[in-house]
Amino acid sequence: MFSSTPFVLSFALLLSLPLLFLLAPRILPPRPLPISLPDELDDLSLFHKATIASLHQSQSTSSSLTHVVRTSAKSKIAFLFLTNSDLVFSPLWEKFFYGNQNLYNIYIHADPSTKFTNPPTGVFKDRFIASKKTQRASPTLISAARRLLATALLDDPQNSYFALVSQHCIPLHSFNFFYHSVFSTPTPNLLNRFGVEKKYRSFIEILDKESTLKDRYSARGENVMMPEVSFDQFRVGSQFFILTRKHALLVIKDRKLWRKFRLPCLNTESCYPEEHYFPTLLSMEDPKGCTHFTLTRVNWTDSVDGHPHTYRPAEISPELIYRLRVSNSTYSYLFARKFSPDCLTPLMEMADTVIFRD
Repeated sequence: MFSSTPFVLSFALLLSLPLLFLLAPRILPPRPLPISLPDELDDLSLFHKATIASLHQSQSTSSSLTHVVRTSAKSKIAFLFLTNSDLVFSPLWEKFFYGNQNLYNIYIHADPSTKFTNPPTGVFKDRFIASKKTQRASPTLISAARRLLATALLDDPQNSYFALVSQHCIPLHSFNFFYHSVFSTPTPNLLNRFGVEKKYRSFIEILDKESTLKDRYSARGENVMMPEVSFDQFRVGSQFFILTRKHALLVIKDRKLWRKFRLPCLNTESCYPEEHYFPTLLSMEDPKGCTHFTLTRVNWTDSVDGHPHTYRPAEISPELIYRLRVSNSTYSYLFARKFSPDCLTPLMEMADTVIFRD
């Protein structure tokens, strides 16, 4: 009887292995997706090209263009869509963009595993950039955003603002309202039509008083961020932002902070690199050049597993849109998230009469 026990235990263990492999992904937290050396080198090549091209464009503008030519071209806004699913709200965005073809560009980073049920058409067609796999609680979302910024910088020298949005974002105002809002808050430094310099600021949330700040800072281990980023320098904020061209360049040129933020997290529950890297970098490099506010409204009152409140069709109403626009800063919210796919129909029904009627 006892001699057969080891055999029984071994046989039971052998039978349990397939079950273990089946259940492990559901029980254990996912391992952070690493960034391979080929992917890193590929990105660095893209960033270098975008940096050199922007430098040449700047030199050309300052040395050879006349004042009239320099001020005749309209500044554009690059919309950077970060997605891993169908762009459900593309019909709403189509309405948003309609009639403003010379004032925007669209770039889409779609996770390679994305299977589009309805492939994007209209202004979204053929706007995909070279994309790589992304995962929460990993630096891959930072890489994706930097890839979008670099592509937009390289693509069009008239791209002056860079707005990062998700597939769950919707616009809260018309394009004209949006365009004039972001370009109406200058401080002295970018050439205007009178030859006087004006400097526009980036709309990015930068927070230093969050209750989870210490846990987030130590997510990769104690003192791992030192000496590049001390705890006093560490910041958090929204994943979605609107950056000036100057700050977009700053982001893709950075190597120093990226070496820390690309490290894998040990505590994945406190690891949101895309909410840490951009606010920390810009706070350290140019805090006065940022508003410290996001223009994307998010409802965190009943968040689940790190995700904000998801609006459902029953909640969609004109009153909701009006409430979502209201901000406690001097800036009105221009986008909002997160909305379930079946919200598209009620949103489209009031697009002309409410959302785009400013």
